[in-house]
Amino acid sequence: MDHAPLKAALADVVAIPVTPFAEDGRIDPARYRALLRRMLDGGVRTVTPNGNTGEFYALTPDERRSVVEETMAEADDGTVVVVGVGHDVPTAVGAARHARDAGAAMVMVHQPVHPYVSPDGWVGYHRAIAEAVPELGVVPYIRNERLGGDRIARLGELCPNVVGVKYAVPDAARFAAVARDAGLERFVWVAGLAELYAPSYWAVGATGFTSGLVNVSPRTSLAMLDALRAGDYAAAMKVWERIREFEDLRAEDRSANNVTVVKEALASLGLCRREVRPPSSVLPEADRGRVASLLEGWDLS
Repeated sequence: MDHAPLKAALADVVAIPVTPFAEDGRIDPARYRALLRRMLDGGVRTVTPNGNTGEFYALTPDERRSVVEETMAEADDGTVVVVGVGHDVPTAVGAARHARDAGAAMVMVHQPVHPYVSPDGWVGYHRAIAEAVPELGVVPYIRNERLGGDRIARLGELCPNVVGVKYAVPDAARFAAVARDAGLERFVWVAGLAELYAPSYWAVGATGFTSGLVNVSPRTSLAMLDALRAGDYAAAMKVWERIREFEDLRAEDRSANNVTVVKEALASLGLCRREVRPPSSVLPEADRGRVASLLEGWDLS
């Protein structure tokens, strides 16, 4: 299996689409595809349906499968789809096989949410998923600061199709050490905390970053990518300053409003309803104008 195209797709803006809901609370497939088309037409080429910004844990299994199928139906020939999977091993394996059968190229494995996760158990969990879909690239999503690079390296030894790592621990020094202990060149390292952390993580080894903001402004996210690829950190930080307050708002209260703020921005543009599902909640009305004002001056064409 040639992993080079998969690694190239991860060394990019990895977009996490929102999942829009209709007035009756069900997924709105037409709106989802319109939002996805807007991103693809804006230059995005790597997308992760059923990511955290897509409210993965608030969707039913049937809904998650539907999101994958709608994504594949809308994707262009050059689009690389990385499907979010997780929960217990049988559920994750079933979702990964569905993603494979639907035509996706990779799966991104959400960090296990069980309170008792040993380092070896983490390896075993991901190995079971990776070995079930050897045809797909596999990307672990890491939010656990206690997981060392040695366990990631071991997973890579056991499973050649583990091609990248989405690292979302808010500590650039820790990331630099983990990436080097695991193998800086063995995996593509994706900054999993989006644009706000992308410059610092890029400086020590990341070559791609995930984004929820890209739902709102593809050009803004791609402008940061271009600057980082060129090594122009001054230009990257200009983008950073522009989006800083928006991303800080998403990160408030342990990221309680991560999805909420993105959907509120889309609602202010008339592109999507603002509704989210529990355990998220819509922004209080008093804060909605703040989101709309933050978009002023952005290139939203």
